[in-house]
Amino acid sequence: MQFCPSILLLIHCRMANLTVGDLAPQFTSKDQNGQAISLAQFKGQKVVLYFYPKDDTPGCTKQACNLRDNYDALLKAGYQVLGISTDDEASHLKFIEKYNLPFSLIADTDRSINESYGVWKEKNMYGKKSWGTVRTTFVIDEEGKIADIIKRVKTEEHTAQILK
Repeated sequence: MQFCPSILLLIHCRMANLTVGDLAPQFTSKDQNGQAISLAQFKGQKVVLYFYPKDDTPGCTKQACNLRDNYDALLKAGYQVLGISTDDEASHLKFIEKYNLPFSLIADTDRSINESYGVWKEKNMYGKKSWGTVRTTFVIDEEGKIADIIKRVKTEEHTAQILK
């Protein structure tokens, strides 16, 4: 069981250390339209579950647009695509509309999904430490097991990394 306090800078969270072959942690949250989405809905299908830091920022936009531009190839390969960030539903809806994204974005405002996948971590940028989502993609097979974990995401080549 995980415990993550509100004051993340004072106490380190115990994070999931998921590896290939593990069962993907189950979740239910709302998408950009306020509809409940759960990983269980995709049982029997392959899923690209990508975690990204923030809607409508340069790297996140490049990544989302790469997945959008190659969406047909991902579908042809049998993948469903779901993006997750800690942004809320309204932010996700604006992001989808602005860039015509064909897949759902899941709101994880309480960070529970980020924490269960072990992607909510302390970051160090230019000497400044802060907590946030570490860009990571989990490829989940039809049985709900993690088939691949992409930790070094190349935002403009992400589909190629998934389909390798």
